[in-house]
Amino acid sequence: MPGYLPKLKFHRFRRNRKPKSARKAVVLLGVLLVANVPAGLFSLHARAQQADPAETPVVVQPGAPGKPSRTLPSSTRATLLQPSQADAEFMQGMIMHHSQAVEMTALIPSHTENKDLRSLGARISSSQSDEIKFMQRWLATRGEPISMAMPEMPDMEKNKAHSGHPMALMPGMLTPGQMDALRKAKDAEFDRLFLTGMIQHHNGALIMVKDLFDTPGAGQDAELFNFATDADNSQRAEIRIMQSMLEKKPSELDAKPSELKKNP
Repeated sequence: MPGYLPKLKFHRFRRNRKPKSARKAVVLLGVLLVANVPAGLFSLHARAQQADPAETPVVVQPGAPGKPSRTLPSSTRATLLQPSQADAEFMQGMIMHHSQAVEMTALIPSHTENKDLRSLGARISSSQSDEIKFMQRWLATRGEPISMAMPEMPDMEKNKAHSGHPMALMPGMLTPGQMDALRKAKDAEFDRLFLTGMIQHHNGALIMVKDLFDTPGAGQDAELFNFATDADNSQRAEIRIMQSMLEKKPSELDAKPSELKKNP
């Protein structure tokens, strides 16, 4: 405090001074006093309230029914469960399945002016493209191949597969003939073929989900379970939407483009 207190002139606190000025002087005195208190004094209380160092965390593994729990080393880390063959094949097959759906929706802008169908197609394309990325990450994280292994086939059959006609179609996938017809269709004919084809496609995905959960030991992975359940729910909802669209204007959907031009 030396160097500060002697400079204060207490005789300034006269009665004729305003209370406001007196309060300012008192505040100033307090600031000066605090500024000269050793900083260590303020940390004493804080150090006193600090808790003792945390104890080493304990990892406990619950035992099976009727069995005691086990205490594991603190260095124990969680590991991903190795997927079953059915889990990996479901994801691989669904990637192929989704890819065809995205291919179908890519035809919409150049084949129809139907705004409702364009909106539906954009939603299907976006959601299934995102799901393909998720499934690829899921497989890669677990060291599984992204593509499903194809069975051995004669050279002639291999050539067909390499020409863009996959030999192993997942449930509900459109055949090469159906895809060709969809590419050649326009306007209302395209709308009808797309909606009926995508309903068939979605129903196939529901079969794949059911087969997964019907397989003993499959579908136990939390991420896989949530994905398959969400896919089932979303595909059912979209099937109802497409069925409603088919019923909305049956005459237009069944008519050929030439007939629509004659009867606008």
